[in-house]
Amino acid sequence: MYKRVLLKLSGESLGGPSGKGLDEASLQKFAGEIAQAVRAGFQIGIVNGGGNIFRGIQGIGKGYDRVTGDRMGMLATVINSLALASALRSEGIRAEVFTATPMEPIAKGYVRESAVKVLEEGGVALIAGGTGNPFFSTDSGAALRALEIGADALLKGTRVDGVYTADPEKDPSAVKYEELSFDEALIKHLKVMDETAFALCAQGPVPIVVFDINRPGNLLRLLSGEEVGTRVHA
Repeated sequence: MYKRVLLKLSGESLGGPSGKGLDEASLQKFAGEIAQAVRAGFQIGIVNGGGNIFRGIQGIGKGYDRVTGDRMGMLATVINSLALASALRSEGIRAEVFTATPMEPIAKGYVRESAVKVLEEGGVALIAGGTGNPFFSTDSGAALRALEIGADALLKGTRVDGVYTADPEKDPSAVKYEELSFDEALIKHLKVMDETAFALCAQGPVPIVVFDINRPGNLLRLLSGEEVGTRVHA
């Protein structure tokens, strides 16, 4: 169903059960799932969040201004991307880290054509550093990169299996949506992604698929066309 995708992973997912720091078991689990999909012929770009290390907006009121806090958060996404790239290489998959703000020799400066070339050659492009600007979330960065690399979909890997009428972890009566239009998601105030990211995807249009990344084999099933998660589309 999708040949090329942009996978958005939260920083907390890389932190394992605690959602903090880097969890080796979680890194290897995700690397294994991604490697399986790449070997099946799918092209995957990745944008990681940084909340397991530092979330920019949390710095407000703790001695950091918003711009400084967001910059620290961008650096956290680079650390996460370097760690996941290393895990992917241990699976025998080529992985290149690109950053919105040049920081060679730690990683390559992001150039769209270079990232796409990695995908076309069977590797994984991890695009870190958000948009390179403060006041934008990693969701917005993921949406922007999905549009730039010509992704067929933006996949948001979460710990729940889709979009619900309410938070299923708090409300047992919450009902899952199998699919939604962008307009429906806006009218119903469903928190699929932040508003800027959502607007970018709607403009594409690039469909968003929210799915449970922790269920083994889910990524490959989704890419192969099975009904996994919730699809939000034009």
